[in-house]
Amino acid sequence: MSLFNVFSISGTGMSAQSVRLNTTASNIANADSVSSSVDETYRARHPVFAAEMQKAAAGQNESVGVQVLGVVESNKPLNVEYAPDHPMADGEGYIYKPNVNVIEEMTNMISASRSYQTNVQLAESAKNMLNKTLTLGQR
Repeated sequence: MSLFNVFSISGTGMSAQSVRLNTTASNIANADSVSSSVDETYRARHPVFAAEMQKAAAGQNESVGVQVLGVVESNKPLNVEYAPDHPMADGEGYIYKPNVNVIEEMTNMISASRSYQTNVQLAESAKNMLNKTLTLGQR
């Protein structure tokens, strides 16, 4: 594997962690939203990652990066609260809140941020190694 592949691999890692940070931010931003219907209530979203196996399946002997397969909605139950005086209450007096756990989302945010930072450091290390390789014959 050449050092140039490291840039590709760390790039896919940074891209994947960026998607993870964006979905986490969206979840936190909508954590306190309220709805009067189950169908209109925001549901937590999570990205789904996989290894880029097309390269391996094609017979290329290379390391593989990360692929974002998509973003899925959580199937955890919504938070239902009896609040008949709330302006968004349905006919039975219930309001519906998202199934977002802010503590889990903050943990996801920290983890994604650190993973992104690690990929940046990896690319930086590869860049430094390539620069040192170019200066080997000078002296």
